[in-house]
Amino acid sequence: MNALKKIRNIDYTIIFARDMRRMRRFYEGVMNFPVHSSLGEGWIAYQVGSCLLALTERGVMFDDAPPPQGALSLQLAFRVAPAEVDECAQALREHGVAIEKEPTDQPWGHRTLFFRDPDGNVLEIYADI
Repeated sequence: MNALKKIRNIDYTIIFARDMRRMRRFYEGVMNFPVHSSLGEGWIAYQVGSCLLALTERGVMFDDAPPPQGALSLQLAFRVAPAEVDECAQALREHGVAIEKEPTDQPWGHRTLFFRDPDGNVLEIYADI
C-alpha cells in the first residue's frame, strides 16, 4: 500500500512573508487569529480552527527568491456561517482593508468575500448557502 494514501488532512500552512511586521499586525490585529506558538521574530503560528497558519521569513529554513511583486501565488479560504460573511466585510472595512470582491452569492453554493493581506495573498471568507 502507498503510505501517502494515509494522509488525512493539512495540519499547517506556511506563508513566507515579505514584510513580517506588517503580516503579523494583519493576522493578529485585523484577522484576530490567536497565537499558537512562536519561535522568535522569524516564525509565528496562529490557530485557525483545527489548523495552524504560520508566518516565516525567507532564510529561516529556505531562502528562495520571493515571487515578483504583484504575482499571485497563494489563496486561503476561511469558512464562516452565512450571515457572518457580510459582518466580516464590515469588520475588514473598519480596519481599512480594501475589499477585492464584495460579498456575493456564487452559483456553486457559496457566499464569498475576497480581499488581500499585506503581502498581496488573496484571502477569501465564505459560507455554504
